[in-house]
Amino acid sequence: MAKKVTRETELCRRTKIEDKLIKLYDSISDGFIAQAARSDDQADYWDLYNCRLGNNQYYNGQSKIFVPLVHDAVNARATRFTNQIFPRGGRYVDAVSSDGTEPYPTMALLEHYVRKAKLRTEVAPALCVNGDVEGQYNVYVEWSTRARHVSWIEKEPIKVGGEEVPEELAEGVDTIKSDVILDEHPIVEVIPDADILILPITSNSIEEAIASGGSVTIIRRWTKGQLEEMQAAGEIDDERAEDVIKEMDQVQKQGEKNPAKKHADAAGIKAKGKVCQGYETWTRLKVGDEMRLCRILFGGDKLALSCKLNPNWSDRCSLISVPVKKVSGVAKGISQVLPTAQMQYAANDAVNEGMDSAAYALLPIVMTDPLKNPRVGSMVMDLAAVWETSPNDTKFATFPQLWKDAFEIVTACKMQVFQSLSVTPAMMPQGTGGKAKRNQAEIALEQQVDILTTADAVTVLEEGVFTPILERFAELDAQYRRDPVTIKAFGYLGMKAAMTRIEPLQLGTRYQFLWFGVEQARNVAQFQQQIALLNVVKGIPPQMMPGRRLNVIPAIEQAMSAIFGPRIAPLIFEDISEQLSYPPEAENEILNTGQLWPVSPLDNDNEHMQVHGEDVKAHGDPTGSVRKHIAQHRMSQIQKAMAAQQQQAPGLPGSPGGAGPGVAGTPKPGGQAGAPKNVKGPPGALHADRLPAAGAPVMPRKM
Repeated sequence: MAKKVTRETELCRRTKIEDKLIKLYDSISDGFIAQAARSDDQADYWDLYNCRLGNNQYYNGQSKIFVPLVHDAVNARATRFTNQIFPRGGRYVDAVSSDGTEPYPTMALLEHYVRKAKLRTEVAPALCVNGDVEGQYNVYVEWSTRARHVSWIEKEPIKVGGEEVPEELAEGVDTIKSDVILDEHPIVEVIPDADILILPITSNSIEEAIASGGSVTIIRRWTKGQLEEMQAAGEIDDERAEDVIKEMDQVQKQGEKNPAKKHADAAGIKAKGKVCQGYETWTRLKVGDEMRLCRILFGGDKLALSCKLNPNWSDRCSLISVPVKKVSGVAKGISQVLPTAQMQYAANDAVNEGMDSAAYALLPIVMTDPLKNPRVGSMVMDLAAVWETSPNDTKFATFPQLWKDAFEIVTACKMQVFQSLSVTPAMMPQGTGGKAKRNQAEIALEQQVDILTTADAVTVLEEGVFTPILERFAELDAQYRRDPVTIKAFGYLGMKAAMTRIEPLQLGTRYQFLWFGVEQARNVAQFQQQIALLNVVKGIPPQMMPGRRLNVIPAIEQAMSAIFGPRIAPLIFEDISEQLSYPPEAENEILNTGQLWPVSPLDNDNEHMQVHGEDVKAHGDPTGSVRKHIAQHRMSQIQKAMAAQQQQAPGLPGSPGGAGPGVAGTPKPGGQAGAPKNVKGPPGALHADRLPAAGAPVMPRKM
């Protein structure tokens, strides 16, 4: 009986599978050679972003200046896109459950993972820059488990005769305790596009490439320590890992670039040390009687270190790759820097020519006749210098100041680069929009174009990258986490617990996740129109809306959460149903520890004050928190009595049904239709226009 194949079964030594892996390795090597030109172009684009002069410059003079046009434009786009994806409200996740309920604990868990994975600070800015420079968004999502050995001091009570001595008589003994804490959460890695190969190249996505018999490959560079750690964890074959470790070198294969080393050089760091450059390949192989998605690790020339079934229970590839702008028929996009490269080179040439001419323009030109001036050697530039020559035989001239024209060329190149990359003055830190002052209509049009351009760009990130990342987070949590986790959840301060325990999720079709950050920021500009629409709908009579009723609570909650944030919005717009009344005995346990506890409007103040007073008599109140709580109950009792009196009293001035001109701060009733005027007089009466004017004795008023 054949042994059952699991996700931990090593398949690289099976004869049929090993033959397929050798052929697969050859196709991968040929694929990277075929896209070598794309990798070379991307290396040039990274030089433009990192402000490095290359071989594409035509002018070769004394000045070596780089004008950071592409660098500033790409950074401006990355800043705008990141702020649009991660709005100030702090809520980025939306979820819909199959049973119609709101999965708030699950949403809070994914928000927790977003912060743990540092999507806002580390992933999103680098991803936006990579997308503009390379034309492709590539992220790799996996689960991370790290053990931390922590220690703390704990007092143990003193025992005499088997009984504990009270703390007020003798303090305990300090004892150092130790434990191991597992820090578990998903991580997201941004991968350069030069390290990604999708076969066949005519596939529209990773999923289509794998489904059509192709493969997806990532270049991996492992150090000796990483290989040993993978060997100890059982991720690679022991014998083949030893062979690779012994023969490690830095020989780079033909057609393959090392973007990580280039980035390190740009940061001023020289990458040293031997690495093993291998492949991580995802493809479908025939295992047993069915085709299964497998992950293969190649460590050398046609040497497979590992071949196992997809380690993800969801059976999805861990790599997410989306083009910035889709090109029909291929899975990869075109760099956004490509249309601006020649303008960047032209700006660099112009500014270097201008600075060289400026160096000559700062020095005077002395013209003299050597036959009439035999003392040319004594004509030196110095303070109070005396030149023994005729003034008519010596003249001064200046070199043309060509640097002014050069900077005008740079300004023209800058405007073209910003236009090609859809960068507006509003996206720049100190943008002015040109020399001429813009009017209000031009500013409004520019802002509208900025909103539409940004919305179009971040929609690709939302639907193609961040929403799949949330799905991967939920799937990895269901696969790896076994213990409940306590996370911070936004809710009613005091009455609701601030920390929520989340049980392990169930993998399946129970939830549908959506990255809500983009929609939230996009809807902020529509709140004014929504409020205006609600004012119109409120005036529609109920008989004109049969079977419908107006509920403005969801609209107000959404506006409050977007403007004030989820932390203080529930405190401003309170939900009375969540202000539950707690038993006074349970409140006493909290108050006796010195903590303050709020008073709920649903509390029975007389009963609570009686129970709290008895507790003070029995146990005392050393911290004073119980007496403060009793005082709050008295204030609540007075407020409830005043509210009851106001409900029974007649209408007050300024309120509906009341008399008087109105009270400041209360809404005015608005214009009311009055009684019709008696414009028709009795028979024989004179028209008002024929009556004499005020002060005129007999003459009629002038028409």
